[in-house]
Amino acid sequence: MGSANINAGVAGGSVIPSQYPTADGNVTMTQIPNPDIAQGSAMNGYTEVTNDLYYSNGSLGTLKIPTIGLTVKVYQGTDSAALAKGAGHFKDTSIWDGNVCVAGHNRGVTNHFGKIHTLKMGDTITLTTRLGKRTYAVTGVEKVSVNDSSGTAATTDNRVTLYTCVMNQPEYRWCVTAVELT
Repeated sequence: MGSANINAGVAGGSVIPSQYPTADGNVTMTQIPNPDIAQGSAMNGYTEVTNDLYYSNGSLGTLKIPTIGLTVKVYQGTDSAALAKGAGHFKDTSIWDGNVCVAGHNRGVTNHFGKIHTLKMGDTITLTTRLGKRTYAVTGVEKVSVNDSSGTAATTDNRVTLYTCVMNQPEYRWCVTAVELT
């Protein structure tokens, strides 16, 4: 279930493969969107990544999605080096409270997120970090424009937002949203 938002792009606009938007509308050559996100506020949940949150293997935690048989370590950043090791945490998003945003490849050797577009409403995602373990339920699976970085905005609820490319459609990304189960 979920929706496909295939009209979210800008009419007449052109997208060059492997280019992703920043929040200010500029284009960067990173593999996955890396918007300049506000650091949160008293109204929004936000937990900054600090040195004491890293495990000895360099990861920030583990993401599990039983429905698709996924268990992957999460590393800081969405650059090639981070995504070669596992999933990548968007640097300017929260790591615990609020909206935790994570990206991953969907093909090749590090095909961790290749099946996230098949998730259904209610499927669970678990994030374990040094701060604890949280379970989230999928609330949306959406195909969004490469220019749409709205899914990385800070939130007052605890959620995980996952991003990956859409195979053979460089102008789109899959965006999966899951909200904490209470």
